[in-house]
Amino acid sequence: MATEEGIVTETIGQMAWVKTTRSSACNHCSAKDSCVTHGGGDSMLIKVENRVAARTGDRVVLTLKTKSLLKAAFLIYIFPILALLAGALIGAHFAEQMGADVSAMAAIVGGSAFLAAILIMKYQGNRMGRRSDYTPKILRVIRSNMGPSVNQCGDQAC
Repeated sequence: MATEEGIVTETIGQMAWVKTTRSSACNHCSAKDSCVTHGGGDSMLIKVENRVAARTGDRVVLTLKTKSLLKAAFLIYIFPILALLAGALIGAHFAEQMGADVSAMAAIVGGSAFLAAILIMKYQGNRMGRRSDYTPKILRVIRSNMGPSVNQCGDQAC
């Protein structure tokens, strides 16, 4: 499970907005400038499930299932590239059979496959975003003045 710490800035029913700081792993990410940042600095606001009744100002630990994170990363980074390559190969194959310009056909079919992959990615991303598996959750509230961290969910994962 991927975890991150942050501070609750607002709670709305079972959801909360949590302010986190970009981790060192973000420095190597090619999409780091695309993340929603608060104030353009190193902090980000994330909407998370608040099953532990964290309150505004609480320091919390967030979690996201690794499986969900890997699926989302595949959809964003790998799937469009595979579609582009497959489209280019298919275009080149058919161009040879039809006697057309191989490079042009590979570019056209590859570009079309890439655009189709982007549309599929957007549709699938919206579907995934509505599922609980793909929403970060507050795992526990860190109580600095009340002793050690307490897992608010008991033995089960939030």
